[in-house]
Amino acid sequence: MNTGEHIMPRGKHVHDDQNEGYPLLTELRSRLRNGLARQGLNQTQIAGRTGLGRTTVSEALTKGPVPSLNTVVTLARALKLPVEDLQGLQRAALAESRSDVRGDGGPGRPISGWEPHDLEVHPAGVAPDGGDTGSSGRRLLPGYVPRGHDLVLAKAVNDATAGSSRMAVLVGTSSTGKTRACWQAVQSLAELGWWLWHPFDPTRAGAALEDLHRVQPRTVVWLNEAQHYFGSPNEGEQIAAAIHRLLVQPERGPVLVLGTLWPEYLARYTDLPNPGERDTHSRVRELLAGRIVTVPEAFDKQALADAAVLADEGDRLLADALTRARANGHLTQDLAGAPALLERYAHGSPGAKAVLEAAMDARRLGVGLNLPQVFLTEAATDYLSETDYDQLSEDWAEAAFAELSRPVHGKQAPLRRITLRPERCPPGTASPGATAFLAAGPEFRVADYLEQHGRTARRQLCPPASFWHAAHAHLTRADDLASLTKAAEYRHRLQWAHHLRSRAAGAGSIDALTELSVLRENAGDREGAEVLARQAMAAGSTKALTRLAELRELSGDRVSAETFARQAADAGNPDALTHLSEIRGWVAGDREGAEVLARQAVAAGSTKALTRLAELRELSGDWVSAETFARQAADAGNPNALDGLVASRFKAGDFASAEVLAQQASDAGSNLAVADLILIRVQAGDWATAETLALRAAGTGNPDPLAMLATIREEAGDQEGAEALARQATDAGSSFALTDLVAHRAEAGDWTSAEALAQKANYTDSIHRLTHLGDLREQAGDLNSAEALYRQAADHGSTDALTFVAQLREQAGDLNSAEALYRQAADHGSTDALSRLAPLKERAGDHAGAETLARQAAYHGTADALFGLAELREGAGDRKSAETLLLLAADAGTPSIRLLHRAQEQFTQLWPYGLNPDGTPTSPWR
Repeated sequence: MNTGEHIMPRGKHVHDDQNEGYPLLTELRSRLRNGLARQGLNQTQIAGRTGLGRTTVSEALTKGPVPSLNTVVTLARALKLPVEDLQGLQRAALAESRSDVRGDGGPGRPISGWEPHDLEVHPAGVAPDGGDTGSSGRRLLPGYVPRGHDLVLAKAVNDATAGSSRMAVLVGTSSTGKTRACWQAVQSLAELGWWLWHPFDPTRAGAALEDLHRVQPRTVVWLNEAQHYFGSPNEGEQIAAAIHRLLVQPERGPVLVLGTLWPEYLARYTDLPNPGERDTHSRVRELLAGRIVTVPEAFDKQALADAAVLADEGDRLLADALTRARANGHLTQDLAGAPALLERYAHGSPGAKAVLEAAMDARRLGVGLNLPQVFLTEAATDYLSETDYDQLSEDWAEAAFAELSRPVHGKQAPLRRITLRPERCPPGTASPGATAFLAAGPEFRVADYLEQHGRTARRQLCPPASFWHAAHAHLTRADDLASLTKAAEYRHRLQWAHHLRSRAAGAGSIDALTELSVLRENAGDREGAEVLARQAMAAGSTKALTRLAELRELSGDRVSAETFARQAADAGNPDALTHLSEIRGWVAGDREGAEVLARQAVAAGSTKALTRLAELRELSGDWVSAETFARQAADAGNPNALDGLVASRFKAGDFASAEVLAQQASDAGSNLAVADLILIRVQAGDWATAETLALRAAGTGNPDPLAMLATIREEAGDQEGAEALARQATDAGSSFALTDLVAHRAEAGDWTSAEALAQKANYTDSIHRLTHLGDLREQAGDLNSAEALYRQAADHGSTDALTFVAQLREQAGDLNSAEALYRQAADHGSTDALSRLAPLKERAGDHAGAETLARQAAYHGTADALFGLAELREGAGDRKSAETLLLLAADAGTPSIRLLHRAQEQFTQLWPYGLNPDGTPTSPWR
């Protein structure tokens, strides 16, 4: 860079530092001139010392365009001014000079106009008072140490700079530097005049939904703590769709979308639902695929060495943190105050520790961020020992909250009070918000790191009785009560689950009302069930009525079932009758009665029932009526209504009729119909038309028909044609076209071709490729080759692959090698390895070791190993030990979805009325 370079503001020339409309440039020049005066130098002298041209120095200090970053840094160092502050000011002045020509009304403001802490970058300290730097009292950031994930972010930024829209979501546990990494990544964009938009007002999700369509090119969309945007089953899906639209529309780019997430939220959004469950995060899962950047918890050796260099050069914050965090590499956690927070927790007074543990338990069991003081005070009492409880003073609670509210290193407090703002209304106008504010009392929020610590350190513990009692007495938010209801159920605390569900229903939880209604129905209290169902209907939901209709139908009470379904239809849910029609036809086999109900549903306004009628008429052989109803459903907005008829005609060999219907369904917008048309054309030997249809679908954003056609080509023996189509499908956005061909060739025994194709396929990384090939080899029975591939994946850092190798060694009878590999995987954080190692030790006779491993697995997040071990003990006749293990599993409350139903059955057999919070069986109750 030319040291004399200046950047000319677009739109108008800046003639002097007093130019109206450029106050940041004026401030920058003022600081440089003040520094020159303090050093007792003139412009000629500073030019000689720095090597800058005399004209360059003069223009930087007095007039002309914004001086270049190199000029500002060179002058700042020579004048002993804070380099980082002046760098930021130069970027801000540059963005200020460019922003006057944007004028597009899009959300956000220049990146240089943001403070990192306003974007939730954790502060690490405060600058000392004094001096004329203008930084007195400002929150400082330590020097930045780039790590592996920064390279991925830099690639996304470079692509955005080159004109391609990109998205990256950093995933890591609390205080690992995710937000700071995003902030560092966008600094180069600040120099280019990019804007940044952080949607947060009035709510994050609401702001994002409202203004995503207004985002302009050269904007960073900042989604820190992305669970606030993607967490809602309704808003989250809409936001994901809007972001996808923003990213794929070239005319709206370039944009850069940056987000952060904790691993537990990523798992929630990316795990596939169980069969029959509603997929509430499908769009979010699709959006995140391929856009995740993992942030490690600890600095590796190279990063620590780089941090030490910055510390030696004068970075006091890093130097201080390295004295504590060099051994474990948790540098960012230390900078965020983690050690001080943990120390405050470990060495706090008994009252303060009890309050904090109650707060951590509340958060890990699903209570919202803001915790009422009255709840925490009452909940804390049973966390105290008898001796500590007897020694409490009258003002113990006040002292405990005062102790926990004191900030620690990094200006964080273990438990800080939240100041809620009441609504401001004109004089004489009622303010419901203000009344609620006054009635609710003080609320507190536990520090992020302690919350994360509590989720792991206290994972195996069930809160004591005072916690549940305080929750029932003092929590008023329906969502909080509903979450605790589920937490109590998972821990088999059935009596508290019942009372909390009742409270949730009273607080307005429609789901709680529905669940109570079903429970009353199952208990034989039909009158009570109906009352609760009608309360849910009055609250705006017909779900309870629909559920009662289903239960009555299944019990054989058709009259009541139809009554409830009609009531639900009258209340605005005609699909309740459609659902009843489906049960009557499929379960009872009453096709005629099912059709009567479906016709009633159509009369009530259900378009879904039209499709149901088409199915019923088709089953009866009435093709004309079936087609009529299917067309009506398609006209009513269901483009897939004709698909069932297409499949039936195709299966019957009536290809001509099938093709006509498929074309009509495709015209109505059905993606399935496109696949049907392609299959029909292939059946007729018309490959050219089939490919044309597939390419047309890919052009509209649906690459699946191309991928399907590639598989058909492969099965027909045309490997070259199949690979060409799969590549086209991949280019159109398919994530599985080539990998499906790999699997197909492997299944056919063509391993040479499969492995060659795998080298070209769109795997996310080499670990994914090696693991997939290992899976295929294992399925083919070639265990030696499978193990070799898994070992290669393990060498690349895959703990899952280590577990796979251990399983193969276990199957081969080499238990010593299996145990060593399981332990290696467990040491790298694999909970699955712990769960598999526990029964291995049990069968070897090491009962104590097996139990220790099962407890460790529960500590890391799954009670499955405890259940498995309990079953082994039960099978060996050791019932007492099995019951002890099941009690531990109940306290942990974390069985996988796979084991949830079986766990509840085991608990009910042992403790039919549930458990008390202390783990003793609950006495019979109604």
